[in-house]
Amino acid sequence: MRFGAEVTAGLGPPHTADPSVPYPVGLTSEEVRARVEAGQTNVTPRPGGRTTWDIIRGNVFTWFNLILGVLFVAVVVFGSWKDGLFGAIIVINALIGIVQEMRAKIALDRLSVLTTPAAKVIRDGREQEVPVAEVVLDDVLRVSAGDQIVADGETLESRSLEVDESLLTGESAPVAKEPGDPLLSGTFVVAGSGAFRATAVGSEAYAQRLTGEGKRYVRLRSDLVTGINNILRVIGTGIIPVGAFLVWAQFRMGANLEHGVNNTVAALVAMIPQGLVLLTSIAFAVSAVTLARRKVLTRELPAVEGLARVDVLCIDKTGTITEPHPAFERFEALTGGSPAAFGGGPDAGGGENPACDSLALRVLGLMAATASGRNSTFDAIGTALPAPAGWTVEDSVPFSSARKWSATRIAGRGSWVLGAPEIVANGDRAGVKARARAAELAGEGLRVLLLSHTQASLDGETLPGGLTPVGLVILSERVRPDAAQTLAYFQEQDVEIKVISGDNPATVATIAAIAGVPGADKALDARMLPDGDALADIMETTTVFGRVDPDQKRAMVEALQSRGHTVAMTGDGVNDVLALKKADMGIAMGTGTAAAQAVSQLVLVDSRFSTLPGVVAEGRRVTANIERVSKMFTTKSVWAAILAIAVAALTISYPILPRHLTLIDALVIGIPGFFLALAPNPRRFIPGFVFRMARFVIPTGILAGLTILLSYLLLREMGASVAEAQTMETIIFSIIGWRVIAAIEHPLSGWRLGLVLAMVMLLILAFAVPLTQDFFALDLPPWPVAAATAGVCVFAWFFVGLGGPIGARLPFWREAAARVEQAV
Repeated sequence: MRFGAEVTAGLGPPHTADPSVPYPVGLTSEEVRARVEAGQTNVTPRPGGRTTWDIIRGNVFTWFNLILGVLFVAVVVFGSWKDGLFGAIIVINALIGIVQEMRAKIALDRLSVLTTPAAKVIRDGREQEVPVAEVVLDDVLRVSAGDQIVADGETLESRSLEVDESLLTGESAPVAKEPGDPLLSGTFVVAGSGAFRATAVGSEAYAQRLTGEGKRYVRLRSDLVTGINNILRVIGTGIIPVGAFLVWAQFRMGANLEHGVNNTVAALVAMIPQGLVLLTSIAFAVSAVTLARRKVLTRELPAVEGLARVDVLCIDKTGTITEPHPAFERFEALTGGSPAAFGGGPDAGGGENPACDSLALRVLGLMAATASGRNSTFDAIGTALPAPAGWTVEDSVPFSSARKWSATRIAGRGSWVLGAPEIVANGDRAGVKARARAAELAGEGLRVLLLSHTQASLDGETLPGGLTPVGLVILSERVRPDAAQTLAYFQEQDVEIKVISGDNPATVATIAAIAGVPGADKALDARMLPDGDALADIMETTTVFGRVDPDQKRAMVEALQSRGHTVAMTGDGVNDVLALKKADMGIAMGTGTAAAQAVSQLVLVDSRFSTLPGVVAEGRRVTANIERVSKMFTTKSVWAAILAIAVAALTISYPILPRHLTLIDALVIGIPGFFLALAPNPRRFIPGFVFRMARFVIPTGILAGLTILLSYLLLREMGASVAEAQTMETIIFSIIGWRVIAAIEHPLSGWRLGLVLAMVMLLILAFAVPLTQDFFALDLPPWPVAAATAGVCVFAWFFVGLGGPIGARLPFWREAAARVEQAV
């Protein structure tokens, strides 16, 4: 690392550092190259993302694949390889799952590049931007308000640098940093600017050492994934005793080895919902790819489910309802005093005259040009007003969302404060006049700031005394053309809208009313809000809030959650980070700060609020489709378990062969399930997934199991051989499976009816083609047995169809579902 007497361009004046100490100007290219070769880079996993090995391991090394693998080996060794066809299904399922998830990973990784912030580093004596992953040990980095600290480090320079460490420590108060103070990765700058030297990068950084990336990123809770995992856990546990019972039964009935293996394998394979996890993964992966095409970055695949569950959406005004960048409209002078009183010198006239306005405009231009932390307000002012030459800044206080003001002391011209009129204006006559005029302008939907002057020195975060109002800075904001339509969509979907902004309540109310937000006429000033239950009561009845600070945004989210709401929060600024992390679903804008994006589950890369309805629709499609596909798989598991226990208890042959089961799984569950999992579905999310499914699959599964068992015994009594009875049971199994689809998809019509009819034709084709008839051991019985089978199929269609209505009418199921939904 080299040192120099001059401050590197862009780092600002070294007034906070000891001028006698040489200032670091960063690494040389050779030093950077050496550290890259040593692996001392800042490479970390994408938040919420899965590595390639994670995807392979998740699709290959599963409990059910282990069971199926053992059964496959047993069939191949002791039985016919034709009955081991399900082994190929294991490989196919794994490959499809890996390919789909890898497609999603590639799409998301490509999209994440667009939202990955660049780090400002000092190398070879000049400032340059590099990807965060290319930061190396001992790099000198520059940070300002809104930036995330990407590596652990030591502060080298501080221009009123304030860092929020709440995501790591839980302490919400910003921490002022001076040269020599440590910085931790995962924190973010809320005010000021500065420079630091990276002392730990990549996996060695503090945030990465915390389990699951610590408190920086909260993994989304998925009701669907949790429910399916619980179901699979029950099935996986039940297979062991059922399998042991079946093995004992085979010895008891004196079956030969091949027959015993076929019986056991067929019973256990039927119990395993082979494609359930696969179709769930595919549905999430395809959804992630679909959203990626719409420029929506999902941190993890089940993220789309989260927005489908949301019933309250908290949004900011700026960047969500309005365009993210306001425009400077005008400066409106308030004082009648002489500019000389403000340090303007004898060259300025008195009263409300062009010279007085000119002084204020030059001050504003200087404040915008020298602000240590960039924001949209200073950007708008800086674009319209140039900075004067030859003026010297002696001290400054950066803007923060908590203070709602910033200040600059200019040599020979005193101290100037720019901020919210309600905060900056005094209670004297001039202050009252300033607030009144500001409120009048805010009622027109304009953003208004007050510029005040004092000869008092600046003292940290304390607002200086003796402030005299100079004039109002007026900014305009344009409502997004699609805001009203987007908000109307959420109202139609019974999603409540809460507008939470740091601006004047009157400004927020006017903008919200233009966008069509209901209840916009009753905006509240957040400075007057209570805490606890009283806040929760207000949040239930009020829609628009102004002058909200970052801690209050988080408190509002918590208050809504305490009343059972599932809350989504949109944001783009450093003041939104705490609320984004606390919300059930954090949604960041692509133009937002790195800190806001780091804690959010979704990032709208193009920052278009109108993208959200499509995300909600995608989430609802996924949740509804996975639920109905799950019913198909778990119904089969229920009747298979009942049938396995009954077969073992009665010491009879299993009604079908493993190869029959492969055919049935493909035509009744696998192929239909694939199309149904990806089909359009606008149904709204309803809590109680597991119990709602259980009250359908358990009664239906029991009726199906009884039908299969009794029909097999009937066919055997009629003189059908084991092979003939098993062939007819293949038809009965298929009819029952299609009846389950008809119940789930009621009414069965359109392309869904066509899908079922196509599967019927494929089954007929399997019986008609000699090759498949021989391969699947389909032995046709005499016509009396075939006629009896037809009668059983008609009976099964109506009998099994009673399962859904029975489950819905049983008091136990209604009470259980009600308890679960109340708990949720």
